[in-house]
Amino acid sequence: MPRLLENAMNDLDREVTTLRLSSKSAIRLAAGCPRAAVSVLALVAMGCTETYSAGANSPLGLLPVDERNPIVLVNDSSSENWQGEYAVLLANGGGPKLAGIIVGTSPNATVIDDNVAAWRKLVEAARASGLRNIPDPIASIGDPLVRPSSGDIDATQANHSEGANRIIEAANDFSLPYRPLVVVTGGRLTDVADAYLIDPSVTKRVVVVSSLGSLTSTDGAMGPPNGEMDPWADTIVTARFRYVQVSAFYDQLTDVPVARVSELPANAFGQWIAAKQPGIWDLQQAADQVAVAAVGIPSFAHDVHLVSPVGPTEAGATTGPALKDNPGGTGWLVRQSDGPAATARFWQLLLDPATFVQ
Repeated sequence: MPRLLENAMNDLDREVTTLRLSSKSAIRLAAGCPRAAVSVLALVAMGCTETYSAGANSPLGLLPVDERNPIVLVNDSSSENWQGEYAVLLANGGGPKLAGIIVGTSPNATVIDDNVAAWRKLVEAARASGLRNIPDPIASIGDPLVRPSSGDIDATQANHSEGANRIIEAANDFSLPYRPLVVVTGGRLTDVADAYLIDPSVTKRVVVVSSLGSLTSTDGAMGPPNGEMDPWADTIVTARFRYVQVSAFYDQLTDVPVARVSELPANAFGQWIAAKQPGIWDLQQAADQVAVAAVGIPSFAHDVHLVSPVGPTEAGATTGPALKDNPGGTGWLVRQSDGPAATARFWQLLLDPATFVQ
């Protein structure tokens, strides 16, 4: 395909996603470029169920998804890393459109009201600074899933949580046959597994990308961080979904070092980041933004292996299944990442006035 045509089709694909997130975009597009609007609105009118080929759908990096896929964030606390900040910046800088923010709890963040309040403050600062299409966070209450005595995944009692239902809704609203919704997690996988238990067909429309676990010399482990909090949900997700585990963390203190605080933009979002900076954890495994970067920055993920889960998880397990190298596997394990590339993209967006539209 000629490069010009490929770029045009990619732009069209991004505009379709934006239209689904905000109907106002259709009005702006129709006013400014009627001919393009006809094509885009025709796709929307068809429910965006058609596909196109000629190579335009191929992922741009080593993973099955990229910055053209809409995402839903699932996490608990927002205080220890920059996951939310990466997501809202990328959503306004040519990266994944943000279709939802689901907030739960964890052993480190047990009070749901506090967790949601912090995410709301992040969203308020983003919107006040001109960042667009940032959804309201929703609270999700659901205990870790319980393995049935039979070990049958489909016999698991569902929570029917708010987060699970939101994942299903977002998958129905925003996924395309060639561009699934990505659920990006930085906590336990309970809501994702619960979505499957409610509607098994959701797996056709969703890819899960998780900041989770650790690496052995050849394989991956679904333990800390995040994999130890609901081992049975880990089993369900790896058995039923297309699953990407990002276990390649970096020093997140380099994202916003003290020496660069003065460079932050002079708006509410810059003030939010400056106030949050002293509380960022000095722990690489806390950097949940690696999952967002793996989707939204094609150069971030390196040394990606196809894997298969070794399970199912037994009763009383404290970790999820092991992920074993398998050239025919249906999972992906990210073993290396480019932290400097993520930090550079983060600051590029922060310092670009076009990111913040007033």
